Amino acid sequence: MSAHRTRSVAGVLITALAATALTACSDDENPSSTASKAASAASSAAASLASRGSDALASATAEAGQKLDEIKNGTDVKGDVTLGTPDTASGRATVKVTARNTAGSTKSFAIQVNFRDTGGNLLDTVVVTLSDVAAGEDGTGSANSNRSLSGDVRADVGRALRY
Repeated sequence: MSAHRTRSVAGVLITALAATALTACSDDENPSSTASKAASAASSAAASLASRGSDALASATAEAGQKLDEIKNGTDVKGDVTLGTPDTASGRATVKVTARNTAGSTKSFAIQVNFRDTGGNLLDTVVVTLSDVAAGEDGTGSANSNRSLSGDVRADVGRALRY
């Protein structure tokens, strides 16, 4: 779990516990049932937060796949693409993308960049387009994550098409 998500979950948990403590003043409640209700509320809030994060990731992944699937007669050139080291200093992960045009004419590239944590878990995915790269030349651009990512983020090429 990223440090940002951990802080968000912690904030939700604290808010849920405080709200439960403030409403636990009735004569029908005891400290044990109050704690149980607080834990249940915090668990529900954390599950909701995790669900929203996975929904956003699923949406980004589907959108990336759709963009690449729309390209007709594209050539798989994953081996012609290199990525720099991701930088998270701005809050969003950014990585330099370079594609070598080995074709005999000017071509464009669509490159899916996956951002992962150190365990290999997918955090985000984006598609970068490099247009009109001359034959035998390199095209460069940047892939920027859709959302804030922090910590040790890795990047890899999911798919790359030349067209």
